[in-house]
This record gives sequence, structure tokens and C-alpha cells, in this order.
Amino acid sequence: MKHLNKIASAFCAAALGMLALTSCEGGDLYKVNAPDWVAAKVDSIAEANKPEELVGMMDDYYTIGATDYSNGFWTAFSKYYVIPDGTKWNAEVNVYPNPDNVYYKNVALIVANDVDRGGDGYAEYGAYRYDATGDSIKWNSQWGKLWFKYTTSTQSLSPDADSKDPNAQKLAGKMTLTVDRSKEGEFIIRMDNGSVVKTYNQPYELGSGENIRCFLVVDGSYLQFLTTNIVPIGGCTSKEDKQPLSMVLNNVPSEIQQGIDLAEAMKNVTATVTYEQDVVKDVTADQLVFNSIPDISDPGKKTLVVMYAKTTNGAAANKPIMASAEFEVVPPADKMTSLVVKTAPKRTSYYYYNSAAVSDILDRTILFDREGLELTATYEGGYTTSYNLDSLEYSTIKPQAGTQAVTMKAKNGKTVSVNVTLTETPLKLHKMAEKDLGTEDCTAGWWTVFTQDVKVPAGETYQVDFTNYGSMAGNWNNFVVILRNANLQEYAVLRADYYGWGAGYDGNADLLVGGYPKDWEGWNWDEWRVAMNGAKVSLYITNLDNGKANVQAVIKGTDGNTYKLYYLNIKTVDPGDLNFSFTCDGSYLVF
Repeated sequence: MKHLNKIASAFCAAALGMLALTSCEGGDLYKVNAPDWVAAKVDSIAEANKPEELVGMMDDYYTIGATDYSNGFWTAFSKYYVIPDGTKWNAEVNVYPNPDNVYYKNVALIVANDVDRGGDGYAEYGAYRYDATGDSIKWNSQWGKLWFKYTTSTQSLSPDADSKDPNAQKLAGKMTLTVDRSKEGEFIIRMDNGSVVKTYNQPYELGSGENIRCFLVVDGSYLQFLTTNIVPIGGCTSKEDKQPLSMVLNNVPSEIQQGIDLAEAMKNVTATVTYEQDVVKDVTADQLVFNSIPDISDPGKKTLVVMYAKTTNGAAANKPIMASAEFEVVPPADKMTSLVVKTAPKRTSYYYYNSAAVSDILDRTILFDREGLELTATYEGGYTTSYNLDSLEYSTIKPQAGTQAVTMKAKNGKTVSVNVTLTETPLKLHKMAEKDLGTEDCTAGWWTVFTQDVKVPAGETYQVDFTNYGSMAGNWNNFVVILRNANLQEYAVLRADYYGWGAGYDGNADLLVGGYPKDWEGWNWDEWRVAMNGAKVSLYITNLDNGKANVQAVIKGTDGNTYKLYYLNIKTVDPGDLNFSFTCDGSYLVF
């Protein structure tokens, strides 16, 4: 080390001498009389570090989040920006991190499919936040399918929320955001404010061939959106102030209780306002004025009249706009004298099938279908109205044969019941037309080989027995079952390792996925992969005849253990057109 220090000192002295000589000549430092390779190297470094010149940028001027830093996570969002495959989105945003200097209170980019947030089929690829802690264990600044290993950042923050890090303010200022899908075989995200640069460089494409949709969300922070090169859904908002033209009300309650203040009752109402030049944005209840015709002192049907009178920049509008909606005022629950069934639900018969895969679910229930059900409530004084089904407590339906009463209880304790009938589906042992699927060495690639489709009639369960062989490289290198219609439109794609996707899977609040063992904590997936290589599988597909399907599996591993797997209440199923097929992914199936 001593010799190395001497060499370094001599080299530095020589370098300083060269600098002095070039300066005396008054020339361009590093280039006057410099060898061509040195000048070229300097030029290449400068070019690599030069900020990208943004082209085609348009004003899109609006604020995301409250300027008093009061918005929590997932409460304030930007517009949607749709990025087709092969294109690049550039945007400029002023970032205002929370002054408390907690690392995560800045801005997050959400990358999703081209569906409205929370809509049917909405799914996220992941989230990418501006901060980075550098701690591989606590580094939660990105999640989903955006992997940490593809991220670099020039600024590391303290991952402890109780330890305030003043470097969090380095994330403030004008940040250029880039989402780049223009390069084949890559997906790039870049956040750069000239002080902190965070980059995600994925060596494969994201959503190849499909549109993706991006939006920004705050967390105890706020943003001032400035420019974009892609016109967002709803149009751009220029700095020029715009007048409101019309609005549509959202989240208006169907009923409120007599005696409650109108403003309190409507606190969750929002309005989608259209301004000049087709600019659209949502405004919250605190920016709206509410009135009821007639007033809400007495029970009955009412008309809600809402007024809004602000421009895009928050100034007083030249002319207010108005919208209306219907709602009902009902007496307090303790004033109810009776609750009766006016119209029975359309569905009173249910199917189920219990394999050994669900025998351990002691609290398993069947979903009650309320379609067509209508209850009538009568209150003191003789006021009668339809009762809100969402405010009831429902007894459970057990997956066992026979007639059961579904009891519905109102807030005041009044109850009413309807009877439903449960029938266990007949079980058909189905032999696949194919002897096997894939290759014995488990080299069949993903989505390259399939069995013929098998149709499951409504109200029946098909059982398929087979031996599963996997490459043991990944949890997914085992059997995969596909539920779809005759036109190959998928209801769901389901793997052996408690993972799936599809129209009836994604965003399905009723979906139950599990088995034994299913928890990652304390579970050795390496041993499971070995046990799956040669495992005997009994798979059960049930057509519930109500727009849903169940898939269950009982797996006897080569380690002597029995593994259980279930996917319950898969939606969007046409009862008259439910088919299943198998595919492989580095696996081999013998039927």
C-alpha cells in the first residue's frame, strides 16, 4: 500500500503539471494538442452524462395531492398515460417531498395494464418510487414485477421511518420521468432531477405487444405536473386557466339516515368535471356545494343538487355548473317495525364439490347470490321502502347437501330468511385423450404444448389423474391448467404453486387460493420442487353453474407428503362454455 500511495502521488503531480501547461497556452483544457483517443473519450463521457433532450413536450399543468401534505398513500393520483409498445413517455414534474424527511414520502410511478384503476381486469406490473434505501432487506421502494436487481440510484436514504434523513429533500425539485419501451428486449424507467438519478433497466420487455398505463401517486407529499410527450386520458391541461363546462357525480349514496347532516352524508362524493378544451379531472366533496330538494328533515326520495364554481387553476369560475342525483332519506334503524322479503333471489339452488383438498377448511362457505332479492322495511309512522342489502349481515351457506336458511339481520336486529338448496355435483373421472404432454426431459417451453380442450357441463365436476414431472428449476416448472371457452378466451390460468391470472382471477375479491402448505414463511420450496418431480395428482374442475368455477388438487409427493391446492370462485365463467386444458412449462405430464 505504501508503494501504491507513492505511485499515485507521482501520477497526480504529473497530471497537475500537464494541466498547468495547457492552461498557460490558453487553450481548451484536455483538448489542445491532446491525442485523438483522449478527446474522443472525453466527448463520449460528456455525451453519456448529458440529459436527454426532450422533444414533443406539451403543457399538462395540474397539482396532485394537497399542498399541506395531507394526502396519504393511494388517495391522490395523476391522470392516466397510455404507453404503446415501442414508444417512450417523457414527463416533467415538480416533486414536493414531505418536510418530515421520511424516506418514502415522495412520488411513486405505478405501471399497470390498460384498464382503469380498480376496474374489471385491472392489474399492476408494479410500483416504482423515487427513493432508495440501498438495503436489500428493507428496500421497499419498488414492488410487484419490478425487481430490485435492475435498479440503481445515486442517493441512498435511511430505511428507518423514525430516523429522519435530510437527504430526502434532495428528491425535491423538477424531476424528469422517462418510461422507455422503445428498445427491443429492454424496459427502462428513469427519474432524474439533476441531483438524484434512479434508473430501472430490465433486460427484457414488459407487456410485449400490449399497451401499458402509467400514473403517479403521492404519499404525504404533492406534485405539480408540468409537461408530457403523450396526451393523457382526459387531455392535457395547459397553464392557461379553463372554465368548467359540465360534471358527472360519483359515489352518491343511495340512501342516508334521517337526522344526519347533508355535508357529512355526502363527504365521499366526487365529481368528474369537464373544462374547456376537453380537459377532465376529478374534484372532491370539499370543492362542491350540496343542496337537497326537498330538504332532508323528513324521510323519502330526494334530489341532490350539486354546484361547482372553480377553474382548472382554482380561481372563481365565470359561471357555476350543476349536476343532480337521486337518493333517499330513511328513518333511523331503531324505528323499523318490520322487514320482509318482497322478491326472492333468482338463485336458490347451489352446487359444490368437496375434495380432500378443501377438507381442512373448517370455515369454508358458499357465496350467497343476491341478484333479484328485494326486501321491504316498514318504519314507525307507516313509512315503507326497499331496504339496502349492503347494510345487512348474512348467515353463511355451508358446502353440504340439503336445504339451508340464509338469515339476513338488519342493524336494529330485525331478521328475515330465505331458503337455498345445496347439491353436491356428480363426479366424472375423465381420461385425457393424450397419453402424455411435453417431453420426458422437461424441456418443453412455456405455452408451446397443450392437451385438447375438455368441456365441463354445468353442475358437474371432472376429475383428471396424472403424474407430474418438473425440471425443479422453478416453482412454476410443473403442471398448468387453463380454464377457457371454446374460442380460447381464458377465464384463468392456474399453476401448481398457488399462482394464477386471467379475467376471472385478477381483481377477484371473492377468489380463495390456498391449500397446504401455502405460506412461504417456514416453507422449503426447494424440497417441494423435488417432491413434485414424479408426484401423483388428482385434479378436480367444478362448473358451479352460476358464472363461477372451482379447481382443486390433491398431490401425493415423492417425499411421502400429501399437498393440497385449491382455487375457488373463479369468475367470468360461461356455465355453458367451460373448458379446461393442460400446458407445460419445463415440465412433463403423464395421463
